[in-house]
Amino acid sequence: MSDIASLLQASLQPASRKQAEQQLHTLASQQGFLEHLLTLILNASYDRSTRLAGGIYLKNVAKLRWEEDDAPLPEADKAALRSQLVPAMIALSDPTDKAIRAQIAESVALIAELDFPVKWTDLIDQLILSLSQTDYSINVGVLQTAHSIFNQWRAQVRSDELFTEINFVLSRFMQPFLDICNQTATILLSSPAPPNIAIVTQAQIILIDIFYDFTYAHDSFFAPQTGLFQRFMSWDPAELRSDPDETQPSLPAQLKTKIFEIGELYIKLFPDQLSRSPAVEGFVQSVWELIGSNKLPGVADDSLVSQSLRFISTAIRSGFYKSLFSSRDTIASLVQGMEQFEDEPLEFIRLDLAFGGSASEVATRRQAAADVLQALVSSGYQTEATEIVGSWITSGLQQYNSNPAQNWKAKDSAIYLLTAHGVTSTNALVDVVKFFSEHVYQDLRASAGSIHEILYVDAIRFLLTFRNRDQLLSVLPLLVRHLNADHYVTYTYAAITIDRILFIKKGTQLLFSQADIHDIAADLLNALLSKIEAASLPEKVAENDHLMKCAMRIIVTARQTLTPIYQQVLQRLVNILGVIAKNPSNPNFDQYIFESISALLRFVVSGTPSTLPVFEQALFGPFTFILQQDIDQYIPYAFQILAQMLEAHTTGVPSEYRTLLPFLLTPTCWQQKGSIPGLVKLLKAFLARDAAEMVKTGQITAVLAVVQQRLIPSKINDGWGFELLQGVVQHVPPAQLKQYFKAVVMTLLTRMQTSKTDKYVYLFSHFLLFTMAVNVDGLGPDYVISAVEEIQPQLWSQILANFIIPQVPKMPHKDRKIAAVGLIRMLTQSTFMLTPPSVQSWPPAFVSVIKLFSEPQYLSKSKDDEQSTGITEIDFEEQTAGYQAAYSRLAAAEGASIDPVAYVRDPRDFFGQALVKADPRVKGLLAAGDEKVVQPFVQALVASGYAIQ
Repeated sequence: MSDIASLLQASLQPASRKQAEQQLHTLASQQGFLEHLLTLILNASYDRSTRLAGGIYLKNVAKLRWEEDDAPLPEADKAALRSQLVPAMIALSDPTDKAIRAQIAESVALIAELDFPVKWTDLIDQLILSLSQTDYSINVGVLQTAHSIFNQWRAQVRSDELFTEINFVLSRFMQPFLDICNQTATILLSSPAPPNIAIVTQAQIILIDIFYDFTYAHDSFFAPQTGLFQRFMSWDPAELRSDPDETQPSLPAQLKTKIFEIGELYIKLFPDQLSRSPAVEGFVQSVWELIGSNKLPGVADDSLVSQSLRFISTAIRSGFYKSLFSSRDTIASLVQGMEQFEDEPLEFIRLDLAFGGSASEVATRRQAAADVLQALVSSGYQTEATEIVGSWITSGLQQYNSNPAQNWKAKDSAIYLLTAHGVTSTNALVDVVKFFSEHVYQDLRASAGSIHEILYVDAIRFLLTFRNRDQLLSVLPLLVRHLNADHYVTYTYAAITIDRILFIKKGTQLLFSQADIHDIAADLLNALLSKIEAASLPEKVAENDHLMKCAMRIIVTARQTLTPIYQQVLQRLVNILGVIAKNPSNPNFDQYIFESISALLRFVVSGTPSTLPVFEQALFGPFTFILQQDIDQYIPYAFQILAQMLEAHTTGVPSEYRTLLPFLLTPTCWQQKGSIPGLVKLLKAFLARDAAEMVKTGQITAVLAVVQQRLIPSKINDGWGFELLQGVVQHVPPAQLKQYFKAVVMTLLTRMQTSKTDKYVYLFSHFLLFTMAVNVDGLGPDYVISAVEEIQPQLWSQILANFIIPQVPKMPHKDRKIAAVGLIRMLTQSTFMLTPPSVQSWPPAFVSVIKLFSEPQYLSKSKDDEQSTGITEIDFEEQTAGYQAAYSRLAAAEGASIDPVAYVRDPRDFFGQALVKADPRVKGLLAAGDEKVVQPFVQALVASGYAIQ
């Protein structure tokens, strides 16, 4: 334990980081580690960087290892830490310890998410007792921790368990919360201002956050009308005013922004109650007093202005305040706000890219003002808004035409006004296609430098907003030119637009195919990759993931069209990968470049199999480097693409892959959770092509060791363990598997006995049915049942009755054919099933398989499903793009799933034939089940010509 400080210091150095983290990981499982770590964090004699590293490590333990199956943390240590965390946070109340305290507060929230209130019953009491009447440094820490716990309710699905927790908190925390809320507001609103006004204001901001948590989580939490929020609207103490050039919001601005968030939430949750009070009218008046006539022009006030306008939008959409917004003058002033609430153009576009222009995440003044306009149009004020907007657009275009160089902002505003209005009601205002032809298309075609850069962007953005298929096809070549622009925003917007155009769907089908971009795909890719390659530093190369995502989309759309240039594209992608591997910094970029490589491989090799060696030659070197250098972020991707390439070999395994196999079976390789899915996929590819050699060299023993020791015991990875086992039973000859199979079943049963979960029961039952269903010579129902019976006589009948039969109706649709075939073979081919006590389970098993036939559509697979596998899902992959903690699946690496029981075309026909061939004793059992279920089914089989009676 004395090494903890030196290990934390070593973890801060790139050269020693990996080894230090591995040693800390080992130490963490030892009794007393967590207490020693917390003591070090609190010890001011240690270097601050070491203490902060300790805080971060403690947070990561709470995040990644608190419920770890492999090398679990001692329960006594966890209990001791729970009792010490809140006092530790109080001990770190000094402002100089703010960063360290934040790590402890997050640790409290992470552990509370798992252990509160069942295992941490006194957490709320600890927080309440820690609140101070006078020391607001302590209060800020306590309130931040409370908010981090309660904030999680916002994202959780409503359930009895959640409401039990909320009521538990409210019963203890509510009165102390209201007391300190009123006390803090009284201090701030008194005169003269307190000397510690800044820290008290911080506490008030967090109190309003908690107010929001309670209101959001519990519909009955409708606080009394104290008037405190309204009083804060005009509160602007001189001590807290910031410099006009400051970019960060002042504390009063933050406080007012939070109050408007509360106001918006109240309108959504309690519209009827609010409509009977003057509260909303007062807040609307506050909006005009605060921001009217552009009174808050500074960047620091952007959040306040945007949130106050969102409040207005929500009030309009509620329909309860028509008298407030129905006058023409009010509507005119709101529309005029579109002109007033200007952002610095490039800053607006940066935020627009970051937030996607979503009304639910209004990030800029202009977006917020546009949302007010859309609220007016959609809430019954369309005629007035349309007329007023039309006159503003006409005026703006006239002003631009009088002096294009000087008045470009007027056209920029006019286009944005049309876009904001048109999203809600395209045809009511103007013919969008005509507007595009007369005012926008000319800007798309304008030569570089002939108009202001923002107008190029406006034209591209307009195209993206009002996309029409024929229009889009005609302008795609123009967008290639904009990809070559010098201006960052212009070429980035062009890339985003191309990506979104190519992802447009009609129903479930993509609207554009490889034929549509055949002529320009090469130019598009060249322009995009050139922009990426132009940067020098690794983090700069990976900075603009919009470019890489667009390149990925072009590869996915162009498919075999790229075959003539695939080598150049592949080499450029590999070179880019080589640069960013020196300092991985952008998970989204990483996802898209590996997705691009995978998609290029998938489509080019499927059309021209002879190209596979070129891909292998280009990728084996970089992937070997990634594995040797232990680049955590890229290893999961490398395994998936290696598996994809190996799967492309129809027979045999090239020597390069064979030399890799021993490394894949080492324990170190399986330590990173994110690597496991790709490793399983890769090992299954080996098993399908080289099982005989793996048995001969004893490597099958190592594969099973991975399954038994690392995967099956883990609640997180047990599904991957069963998937790998499926590969083993499919491809290892049953005679050679026999010596291992009993031990495997023992492992499965041991896990069932020690830590059974609903998911595990399903996986276990599915695996047994899978093993009985697959068509492998020598592998059948009695192969499985005999292994179970060797462990304990009559055990099979218990497994069948308690696990398998109850699981059958719960099988997801994708697994129902396997379940049906496995059950049919068990019922008609097993001799064990005809002897007591298993024979008693024969009738209910028969009934369960009949019920599967009540939904026959789930027993076959659609060809459309196979053809579209992975590709239409690529957009969702960025949700899991990330490093160690997440497995980032490559959608393009996913081939069409193979039906393991493809030999059965029609399960019902298979059942009829199996019953005809079955032991006569089977036919004698047909009438033993539920007559209402069995008789119609048997009669239907007989009517179809099967002699089973």
